[in-house]
Amino acid sequence: MTTTPPPGTTPGPAAGKRRHPLRQRPFRLLFVGRTLSALGDAVVPAALAIAITDATGSASALAVVLGCAMVPRLLLLPVGGVIADRFDARKVALVTDLVRCVTQVFVGLELIGSDPSILLLALAETVGGTASAFSIPTAAPLVAGTVEEDGLLSANSLMASAQNATRLGGPALAGLLIFTAGPGWAFLLDAASFAASAALLTVVRVRRTPIPHRSMRADLVQGWTEVRGRDWYWTSLIAHATWNGAAAVLATLGPLIVHDRKGGNGMWVVMLEAGSVGLLVGSLLAARARLRRPVLTGNLALTSYALPLVLLAAGAPAWTLIASYGLALGALGFFNPVWESYVFASVPAGVLARVTSYDWLLSLAAMPVGYALAPLASHALGPAVPLYVAAALVAALCLGTAAVPGVRHATTDGTAAAEGTTAAEAVPEDTTPAAV
Repeated sequence: MTTTPPPGTTPGPAAGKRRHPLRQRPFRLLFVGRTLSALGDAVVPAALAIAITDATGSASALAVVLGCAMVPRLLLLPVGGVIADRFDARKVALVTDLVRCVTQVFVGLELIGSDPSILLLALAETVGGTASAFSIPTAAPLVAGTVEEDGLLSANSLMASAQNATRLGGPALAGLLIFTAGPGWAFLLDAASFAASAALLTVVRVRRTPIPHRSMRADLVQGWTEVRGRDWYWTSLIAHATWNGAAAVLATLGPLIVHDRKGGNGMWVVMLEAGSVGLLVGSLLAARARLRRPVLTGNLALTSYALPLVLLAAGAPAWTLIASYGLALGALGFFNPVWESYVFASVPAGVLARVTSYDWLLSLAAMPVGYALAPLASHALGPAVPLYVAAALVAALCLGTAAVPGVRHATTDGTAAAEGTTAAEAVPEDTTPAAV
């Protein structure tokens, strides 16, 4: 359940003499492009939820569109990981940016019209989800190929800070666009951000790490073996999948629940904004954390997501829901860089894209289930029941990882870092969390 992770490195005596990543032109161009793309993406969730809710009043319609984006992304992520490891990550990212630019233009124009077609929106989101399956695994090789090895942690800290800052400003910008020009313009802004990112990628020079030529099946198997060989990894991913499934329940039912309350759409935007603040604060705290058991600590922090689910189900006052959501997303913001730092220090560089693609696949696998079951359960039992069930599962499974020996023994002294690898493949021991 991560964004893009590179290997941790141990600061040496000359750490203070390192070139800042932004002083290196390839990374600077990549940083600007990825930040613009992240800003465009940050305005879309609120715009899509509000547009479909206003047009249909149906949680099922929203679930269909969200699911159409998620399912192809999940199915093709492992293939995307192989492609990113095997071929030029820059060209792969460039093509996917252009594809997503076109799909967002289509969605934006459809929403600007008076009667948007849910079928056409679902088809466009399917294409966008397919492109993202090939884009997501390119993030790690792009960063690793544009900075020197001793600047990886700094580079990823900058990436995370910028992305979380866009999440902070995104809902506010989305609200401005939605309540003035209309939600379709949020998608046109996202399309423009993808176009800008693609333009910058055309001039970025990225170093490549070649891997031996094997069959697609052999590459897929090798990536899966790296995940399966670490019990702290795959057991944690079960908890992360549950967290994301619960997030899908909240994303599907939340807009409809708050739509009928005082504040309505405005309250939903404020709630998303609080979550963005939490993400940014959490990532900043993680960059300064010194955790001996990062996997255990991060998984326990994720249990806080049960709180906004319970409060939403109970009809609690708006301020408590907003505050709890900010807290829960703050825990996520803290967790992501802590998790990524440990994973990247534990996985050989040559399989990094494949391993992270499986990470995304398993972590997000429950989201389509949440999208599909939440409206059905809400219709049959009322919206409170699926929210309470989701809260209970998040708390139980995230806390339950503490019973796994590998999770408890995954420490920053390198105890579990070499699991699944040979001694020659093991990465340096320091895994101090950094915002990546």
